[in-house]
Amino acid sequence: MGTVLWTVIVLAVIGLAVVMFVISIYNGLVKLRNRYENAFSQIDVQLKRRHDLIPNLVETAKGYMKHEQETLTQVIEARNQAVSAQKNASANPGDPKSMKELMKAESGLNGALGRLLMIAEAYPDLKANENMLSLQEELTSTENKVAYARQGYNDSVTSYNTAREVFPAVMVAGMLGFNEAELLEIENPEERVAPKVSF
Repeated sequence: MGTVLWTVIVLAVIGLAVVMFVISIYNGLVKLRNRYENAFSQIDVQLKRRHDLIPNLVETAKGYMKHEQETLTQVIEARNQAVSAQKNASANPGDPKSMKELMKAESGLNGALGRLLMIAEAYPDLKANENMLSLQEELTSTENKVAYARQGYNDSVTSYNTAREVFPAVMVAGMLGFNEAELLEIENPEERVAPKVSF
């Protein structure tokens, strides 16, 4: 009877150790997931600010660029797509599909903004407009903040993905619902440079 009791005690201790081990892995992954979700919220704030600046920029340019309505419309359409992608990504930061849609939409918006600002160079009165100068300064500042926030997010995602892929966490991470998170990267090297917004 003594041997059976000791066997039960040893098995209970081993079982408790395994449970505590899994709880420890789970809690560590939750902390890392919360960090990258918080880091994405910083990107979210800056993207919202950027998206809110664009209609003002278009309105300011509209008075001067009467023959460029197609370009102005493309900027607004690209902005609307980026806002929609941002909302989807905000609902589930790190989700590969949402992050890829956000990267694609932001890339399209960067291209449309770049075309607008390039065309605006041909309008001297617009280049001298105080409102336009202020908006482009805010846009440049926001672009820098987005880049900084993206770096923080990517660092947090990398830490999370590394923690879920190393042994022994890799044995239980998938079972506990910790899927790989997607980095927010800019796909084309030309797009790694913030759009030039100086006149």
